[in-house]
Amino acid sequence: MQFHIVLHQPRIPQNTGNIGRLCFASNTILHLIYPLGFSLTQKELKRAGMDYWEHLEVYEYADTESFFKSYFIDSNLPHFFLTTKTKIPYYKAPMQAGAYLHFGREDAGLSQEILSANQEYCYTIPMQNNARSLNLATSVGIVLYEGIRQASL
Repeated sequence: MQFHIVLHQPRIPQNTGNIGRLCFASNTILHLIYPLGFSLTQKELKRAGMDYWEHLEVYEYADTESFFKSYFIDSNLPHFFLTTKTKIPYYKAPMQAGAYLHFGREDAGLSQEILSANQEYCYTIPMQNNARSLNLATSVGIVLYEGIRQASL
């Protein structure tokens, strides 16, 4: 069963293109929640996603509410929310194949409303040296491959 990457209002096309390439390479489904900070036809998105974008399983939603109301969402699978606003490391999340991994916008992260409603499912990537955050594509890669590792045990 595939993992799901959920990007809430991504702003940078190159990040989303790189994440699309990662999703293709790992047989992961990508979900994009609008508004986006770019057009899906932008050359930067296509260049970063290379020629994989056309083969990628990707779904688009008008807003967060539309995503959670979607027929596609399997309510039996867990959702994990990645944020810098918690101390619980991502590798403690009990991931399983099919899990939904949520990431927020590059400049703001996930909304406080989403984080508050899902506190027990919020995780972070530990950082040192007072770094504010990591690149979104890097963060997705770190957490996705931990999920793949856990699911293969």
